[in-house]
Amino acid sequence: MLGAGPALANPNDAADVDALASRGSLAGNYLAGRAAGATRDAGAAATFFRAALKDDPRNPELLERTFLLTLADGDGDAAMRLAERVVATDSSNRIARLALAARAIRARNFGAARMHLSRGAKGPLADLTTQLLTGWAWLGSDQPAKGIDAVDKLRGADFFGTFRDYHAALIADLGGRKEEAAKRFTAALSGDGSALRIAQSAAIFRARSGDKAGALKALADFEKASPRHPLIRETREAIEQGKEARRVVRNAADGAAEVLYGIGGALGRQGGEDLSIVYLQLALYLEPEHPMALVTLADLYDQLNQYASAISVYGRVPATSALKRNAEIQSAMDLDRLDKTDEAKAKLKALIDADPTDQEAIVALGNIERGREQFREAAETYSRAIALIETPPASAAGKPETLNALASGPAQPSAAAAGQPAGAAPPADKSNWSLYYVRGIAYERSKQWAKAESDLRKALDLAPDQALVLNYLGYSWIDQGVNLDEGMKLIKKAVELKPDDGYIVDSLGWAYYRLGKYEDAVRELERAVELRPQDPVMNDHLGDAYWRVGRRLEARFQWSHAKDLNPEAAELPKIEAKLKDGLEPDKKTDAAEAQDKREGG
Repeated sequence: MLGAGPALANPNDAADVDALASRGSLAGNYLAGRAAGATRDAGAAATFFRAALKDDPRNPELLERTFLLTLADGDGDAAMRLAERVVATDSSNRIARLALAARAIRARNFGAARMHLSRGAKGPLADLTTQLLTGWAWLGSDQPAKGIDAVDKLRGADFFGTFRDYHAALIADLGGRKEEAAKRFTAALSGDGSALRIAQSAAIFRARSGDKAGALKALADFEKASPRHPLIRETREAIEQGKEARRVVRNAADGAAEVLYGIGGALGRQGGEDLSIVYLQLALYLEPEHPMALVTLADLYDQLNQYASAISVYGRVPATSALKRNAEIQSAMDLDRLDKTDEAKAKLKALIDADPTDQEAIVALGNIERGREQFREAAETYSRAIALIETPPASAAGKPETLNALASGPAQPSAAAAGQPAGAAPPADKSNWSLYYVRGIAYERSKQWAKAESDLRKALDLAPDQALVLNYLGYSWIDQGVNLDEGMKLIKKAVELKPDDGYIVDSLGWAYYRLGKYEDAVRELERAVELRPQDPVMNDHLGDAYWRVGRRLEARFQWSHAKDLNPEAAELPKIEAKLKDGLEPDKKTDAAEAQDKREGG
């Protein structure tokens, strides 16, 4: 019978985990490791599995899992020792062979790297990784022609071609084959000129080759889709000033790290988080200060709600990197997510004190204040950012965007907590809509409606097809019993633009409810709950609408469901009161009375 696992009082406390693992039994550590793994706590899981492995060292499944978790936790040296044990019992284990190849490349033992790569299990992802890394291993052996040939053997999905041309270009460049490099960079740009590293590397190569215009064109084409990226801005400024921009890849180990970073990032975007982390950690094993690998890994931890891990990785971004300031801002946002709000605000205020024109840090501070319902403070903070936009100082021109533009918490009126775009100050023109929008929310929530309406109208002028603005302004009007026709038009347009957004559909349903059109409300609110069945607010709204149309049993069911979905503390007693007594007889809202008057009722 399996014994109980050790209880984790604080799974993020490494000392506690080590102590618990040292006292645990084989079964207990195994179960604790699985529990930690289920929450994506790779550090704790690896510690427990290593302890279990000591008690059962010949268990191949336990060995492989311990290896993978140790690698995912970033303990490269320990992972390599485990990889040796894995291939001793499973000679074609793909990830173990990949890890050992990375170790060989780092040690400049390129023949051994090719041997490990050739012995791993096959498959589309394995083939992509193996051929690219084999190419770099040949370059490390001073045989760039064989490196390009190895890369050119890559066959598979259409996007493989972009990887092939990009890495062939890098290998050719480092191998002194400039004509081949130029041709392959052009092919890579044609395949995916919107890829950051392709645009950056191609621009640096062209500038170094004397083609300044071609270099700037590669960057300009990238910025059409992704403006203001810090690395692109840094590269463009260097080229414009006639300075030599630093190569993205300088040697075979850098090239291998670039392979692992590129594939790891792609895996993360496609939902393969666990394998993505493994690839990114291997990239960092080869190049510990790879800025894009660090930022991508930290962003992945953010997606997995592993905020402490994200902060740790953001902190490793080199101080000299153009991404450092953005990493500091993201770290502050993560501190707030860990309820370390004072520390988060202090971090942002320090950044702002160091550079009062730092729009992104100012907006991030406003977002934290808004998320913490400090709406007056948020409005004042956003006003500082808007002042910079409306009268930008010369030093603020071309400021880069934050890593995750516009992050914040919900701030929709009671009808729906529409998801907000993420945290950065927009640069100019129509893209400024988001800043006026969030300040409008802060004004509305702090009972400054005239200012709120002005900002929301401004946001709508700048972005007439932005569903968030349409929804917020339209609902606000209806909630106040003004501009009813125009308000409904705005919300309906928002639903047309985002028919699968449960928050916006809920707003339409609740607007009908506020107008006393309960049958219409039921129809839309049922659809909203279908889209977001676990949302307590929407289930509560649907219960209210059911009650008004006489569907009392269904109303109580929805309220009961809303109660079970962990509603906000202020809403819980209201739901409990409705479960006990139902709703009071219909009292017309301001919106409903205005509707009656408009219709001559």
